[in-house]
Parts: sequence; structure tokens; C-alpha cells
Amino acid sequence: MAKVIVVGAGLGGVSVAFELREVLSKQHEIMVVGEGDEFNFVPSNPWVALGSRTREQVVMPIASIFEKHAIEFNGSGVAHVDAEQRKLKLGDASEQSYDFLVLCTGPKLAFENIPGAGPETGFTESICTVDHAVHAHSAFNQLLENPGPVLVGALPGASCFGPAYEYVLSLEYELRKRKIRDKVPITFVTPEPYLGHMGLGGVGDSKSLMEHKFREHGIKWVCNAKVTEFTQEQAHFTVYNDDGVEKAQEQAPFKLAMFLPAFKGSPAVAEVADLCNPKGFVKTNTFQRAQAYPEIYAAGVCVAIAPIEETPVPVGAPKTGLMIESMTSAIVKNIHASLEGSEAWVEPTLSALCLADMGNTGAAFLAVPQNPPRNRNWTGSGRWVHWAKVAFEKYFMYKVRRGTSEPVYEKVGLRMMGLKRLK
Repeated sequence: MAKVIVVGAGLGGVSVAFELREVLSKQHEIMVVGEGDEFNFVPSNPWVALGSRTREQVVMPIASIFEKHAIEFNGSGVAHVDAEQRKLKLGDASEQSYDFLVLCTGPKLAFENIPGAGPETGFTESICTVDHAVHAHSAFNQLLENPGPVLVGALPGASCFGPAYEYVLSLEYELRKRKIRDKVPITFVTPEPYLGHMGLGGVGDSKSLMEHKFREHGIKWVCNAKVTEFTQEQAHFTVYNDDGVEKAQEQAPFKLAMFLPAFKGSPAVAEVADLCNPKGFVKTNTFQRAQAYPEIYAAGVCVAIAPIEETPVPVGAPKTGLMIESMTSAIVKNIHASLEGSEAWVEPTLSALCLADMGNTGAAFLAVPQNPPRNRNWTGSGRWVHWAKVAFEKYFMYKVRRGTSEPVYEKVGLRMMGLKRLK
């Protein structure tokens, strides 16, 4: 009998836990360790920030669902990982031994890199967690009462850009609906070398599409921007040219600022010797196994993936839902192979799919695989993207309630784009 512990109860954690339960026989134990007892569908957080969803609509209690499917759950988090002894010390001081460990921890939000950043101790909003999104909704309501300049974007080293594009264009739509758009100048400030880069070197016609959208909606933009500090209602940043030479130091006022941070790895995981790179991301091989510890696997944001290219201001490579599903499915097959004494190892496809809702329309980006050269390199836009994202939300929440391992991103994404397969 083997015990598999999954750390993290987000998109990756619930997917791998349910699929493990379906694939492995009942004699094997499965345990999930999360932080708190809720599942949050993170892609819906921009909607919470702008009031089209409530917190209650995008979270659900997860412990009872795991229990129903014979999966043990602990919501106290992980305090320490002893990889040599294959033991975890949890936040409630209990200890758990494992035969296989699957890390789906998500990111640590590195707001501390930039003075004045972040909703807790700084001057900026975030949509990275549901509670951040609730805080951002409060700031949005204040903006409606006292209109003024808005800044949206990402901080140096960020790897997740889709939600920033989604937020800024959805915000613009909401302001138009309320007939106060003329009172709110909007500027997008990003470390990307051009609009639509998204940490992917662009996808299809993403550059021209996003420039068109921003011009159409009267949104200014600043690329190659390295934010250095936020003060009260003021952003400070340095702009570089395409050769990486400093071009200007600028300041911009704001009534509301929403910036996505750079990510780091979970502290408890990052401190394990030889497991992670300097940023705390797990170093894995092509089968999602940790290079230093073959009984440890990792999926999602916590995995070390090198940037696609060097840019004047550093940006990271994103890990989208489609990629995470691919990783978790490969991990389950590889753990099963190990338990069966087989060497039929599986590699994930590592493709990227991003759906960015923009209020009454949206943009979709598909890169297969994520890193060039690609078999598919496609960008599309239209109202169908808005409905696709709504379908994703409803289908994934339904998947969690049912405790099934269905590959939602691939199934819904392919159907909405009229594709039969990704390869």
C-alpha cells in the first residue's frame, strides 16, 4: 500500500487528487494538504474585483467533497518538508509520511520586491487571490464615487499577464456602462517588450490584436517598464528601450492601481536542499519528477520553467490551466506506472491556452506547445470568448463538486475553438 500526498488544493491539486483516486486502487491512500478549507476558481477573480461575481460564487468548501471520495484532507498547510525521510510537518504540528509527494502549491506573491506594492501593506490592488479580489472591488467602488486615473499592469519578473489584460479591458467596459469613462484615464504599465507578449514571445497576432483593443478603447500603454516604487497615489517606474538601455524615469498618478506581482515558490518547498531553483520553483524532468527526488512530482505555477526569451525588463513564462491539466494527468500516469512496476512514462504536452474576458467580448490565445517552434500559434477574439470563460467556470466548479478528473480546459477549449485535438 502506498500513500500519495498532494500539497495544494487549487486547480492543479484538486485535478491530480481526483484523478489519482480514479486511477489507483482503494488500497492506496491519497491525502490533500491545503491552506484553508476552500477551493477558489482563480480565473474568476477579475469578475469578483469588478462586481460581476461575489466571493461566494467562486469558492466552495472542499473538505467534505474530498471526504466523499475517500481522500483525506488537512487545511493547515505545510510547515516543513523532510525530503530525505519522506515526511511532512503540517501547520497543525502533525506529521505525515509519504511514498509519493505531488507539489501543486501555487505561488508565493512577491509584493515585497517593490516598495509600496500589494493590498495588505502597500498602495496597489491584486486579483491573485479571492480575498485580494474582494479588496479590489472595494477600491473599484471608491473609484466610481471619486473618479480619477487608473494604472493596471504587472511588476518586473511577473509571469502571469492574461488577468491584467482581462482586468483592464473589463474595467474599461464597466466604466462605460456607468457613463464615467471620460473621467477615468487608463494606462497599462508592463515589463513586456510589447503588448501581447504575455511571457510567451507573443501568440499568433496577439501584438496587433491587443494594440488594436487598447486604441479602440482609449487605453494608453507603457512597455519595457520596470516599476521601482509605489507611494500614495503615485507610481514610479523606469522605461527601457528595446536594447535594454534606460530611456526615462517616469511617475504616474492613480486613484486605483492593480498590478500583478512576480511569483516565488512556497517557502516550505523552497528550503528543501537541491529541490528548487533560486526563486523556489521545483526543478523537474520531462516527466514532472523532481530532479533531486524521484518520488516527488510537481505541477503548475510551482514548476521551474525558463523564460522563453531574454527581455529588457525580466518576465517569466506563464503556466495556464491547460498546461496544468496536462502536467497533473502525466503525473498520475507516472505514479501509477511506478506502482505497477512499469516504465511507460508519460510527458505532458505543455501547451498554453488563455481566455481573457473583456466585459462584452474577449480574446483567446492558443500556443501548442507553449515554447516555439509551435504546431499551433493562434489568436482569436469575439463575444464567444466571454461565453467560453463562463463555460469554463461553470464546468470546473461542477467538476469539483462531482469529484471528477475530467480535463475541462482541453474539453471545453477545443469545443469552443472548433478543434478536434491539440497536436
